[in-house]
Amino acid sequence: MNRLAVFLSIFAAPAFLFLAPKQSFGQTQLDSERVTVPSPFRASPFDRDRYLQVPRGFQIRVVARIPAARFLRPTPEGGLLVSQPSRGKIWWISETPANIASPVLAASGLRLPHGMAFIVISGKAYVYVGESNEISRFAYDPNGHTLLHKEVVVPNLPDTSSAELRSSYRHELKNLAISPDRNLYVDIASSTNADPRDTTSDPIRCAIYHYDLDGGNRTLFAKGIRNAEGLDFVPGSNALWAVVNGSDDIRFPYHRSWKGSGSDDFGKRITAYIDDHPPDTFIHVRSGADYGWPFAEPNPDSPSGLDDMPLDPYYDNNPDWNKYPESRFTRSDKGIQAHSAPLGMAFLQETKLPEWLRNSAAVAYHGSWDRTRKTGYKVVIFPWTNQQRPGNQVDLVTGWLDEQSQRVWGRPVDVKPSTDGKSLFISDDDSGTVYELRPGE
Repeated sequence: MNRLAVFLSIFAAPAFLFLAPKQSFGQTQLDSERVTVPSPFRASPFDRDRYLQVPRGFQIRVVARIPAARFLRPTPEGGLLVSQPSRGKIWWISETPANIASPVLAASGLRLPHGMAFIVISGKAYVYVGESNEISRFAYDPNGHTLLHKEVVVPNLPDTSSAELRSSYRHELKNLAISPDRNLYVDIASSTNADPRDTTSDPIRCAIYHYDLDGGNRTLFAKGIRNAEGLDFVPGSNALWAVVNGSDDIRFPYHRSWKGSGSDDFGKRITAYIDDHPPDTFIHVRSGADYGWPFAEPNPDSPSGLDDMPLDPYYDNNPDWNKYPESRFTRSDKGIQAHSAPLGMAFLQETKLPEWLRNSAAVAYHGSWDRTRKTGYKVVIFPWTNQQRPGNQVDLVTGWLDEQSQRVWGRPVDVKPSTDGKSLFISDDDSGTVYELRPGE
């Protein structure tokens, strides 16, 4: 079996290969580590030493500077594709530590390229790319590290060019994943913060759709999902999981006081309430499910905390449950601190990282723009339990946000394992950086 086949066969590996290691997750010990920055990359913010908190014994280094770097995808020959939606480009960079050559332009002239996925069809490697208005696939050239012979497989997706949206689309970047049983899943996110019109459009603009690899047999897979960013399958299964960005600026939905103010706070915008509601979520995307948006939002204030949260009615669109009852909707599996903005994610079971880290999902938090005290700006892991669901969040890399001053010098977007599985790559669109996190030698 050649290297390309080995690289891609992991998607079809049997579930028994990924049984949870008997490792107890506690709070990972993080140490302050100076970011290693080769001299060609020492432009701001690396014009002075920068430090990040990483697991004890790990190192972190800058491997590329690409302005507005977004989603990542490792390549069979040992490189990394980096999407650059704002420039319509995809770049290839080497994973080799000693190689700091300029990135290779893998594709250009695209419309806001974002999510990417590899698959072999009839012995040839293809890259699927989520453009804002379509899903395209390209033959992949591992020698030139380029994407060739564009073919549109899913045309006419909604974005700012859609006539009915009049150049207004809040979450037009498209994210995608290919399942082990060789089906294509595409997130079509909401064009608004919380407008019900997104639930009646065609296609629905708060949903994940299922397609054949050639773009045929479009099927609505799940809906009520405001903006699913990272999509990935639990290794050895067809269980699709996604991290989802929740709504902003929601009103208090009950005829009572919040936090004992003594007044009826129904319909009020309360800053302290908005800061923590609704949580972002980590969901097992189930066929036929409706996760509630924009008629219901998960409530993190229940006795179960961020697990299996009950739902609150959305004041603007479903006050007092007068349009749809709570029983109509599916609960989210895990909540995340509101406004953390989880974006890229990846399961780590198939990597060669230390055993304590392997049985988990890694998620990059882009960080808040609308919270009194900033939150997010880090990479976390969710240990995967024997019940095949995420355990409690554990910080993996922090330090882009100075908690005391509230200053920010970087915003993580995506996290993906390297081709050899021995390290993790992290993109940061604020500083235009790709980092590698690797255990020390």
